[in-house]
Amino acid sequence: MRTFAWFLGLFALGFAAIALFAYPAWLVLHPHFDFPFHRIGERIGMLALLAGFALSARRLGLADRRSLGYGLARPLFLRELLVGVGLGAATMAAVVALMTALGLLDWSAAAGSSPGRVALIAVSRLASGLAVAFIEETFLRGAMLTGIERESGGTAAVLLTALVYSATHFFVSYRIPAADVTPGSGLDLLAGTLQSFAHPMSIADAFLCLFAVGVVLGAVRLATGNIAACIGLHAGWVWVMLTVHELSHPLTAAPGAFLLSRFDGFIGWLVLAWTCLVGAALHRFYARGASRSRR
Repeated sequence: MRTFAWFLGLFALGFAAIALFAYPAWLVLHPHFDFPFHRIGERIGMLALLAGFALSARRLGLADRRSLGYGLARPLFLRELLVGVGLGAATMAAVVALMTALGLLDWSAAAGSSPGRVALIAVSRLASGLAVAFIEETFLRGAMLTGIERESGGTAAVLLTALVYSATHFFVSYRIPAADVTPGSGLDLLAGTLQSFAHPMSIADAFLCLFAVGVVLGAVRLATGNIAACIGLHAGWVWVMLTVHELSHPLTAAPGAFLLSRFDGFIGWLVLAWTCLVGAALHRFYARGASRSRR
């Protein structure tokens, strides 16, 4: 578990950087740029995490393309990525259709939008999905899973990376007005970022759903030996979800509203059940494909 402990230390480094350096950085930047305090703190945490990983990657044996999940030849990598995007979008669209059939979504915002605006939203959200997927999959299913698998085996690697993957989605943006920023605001920002964990039952459904998604992506990573499909699936899911967030809103008074989480009005018990069902099929699909490729 040395590698897992090392990665947890990198997250701790990022949190410490927020608490210690957000206020000094704000003092330097705020007179010249209108950056919100929370945005400065978040970027400092990300930079600290990135710098920490860059400095430790060679020590952990994770500084090569294969360890990061990019060992597949580029044409094959791109093909697998695009197939993953299609499968991710199709499977997420199916559960959105189910939500609509159950009367859980109000599409009035979409009805009032022009085709051009809908197309623009779709394209921009696809770009967002790809960016999120590349970053998260490279770090989690690439470097982190590889390092843990070498020490503790595939099962531990899949479960631990899924746990971290789920937890990181509950780091919320905690806004502190410029007029209220003080030398202690770095600690306030850190506490606010982690506030969701103070009420675990309110995020239980969303946490379990994201954990299941992480397990599916980890299993696909083990089956294929690279992160091309993981990036594609992740991007396809995020693409559809962000687009739906933009064009609809959940009906909280609907009889089945409990199926959608209170955290974001989307992921929850319904998506958890769908993830378990679709995840098993996706794992079989990629495992058989990898088996054929090896033969």
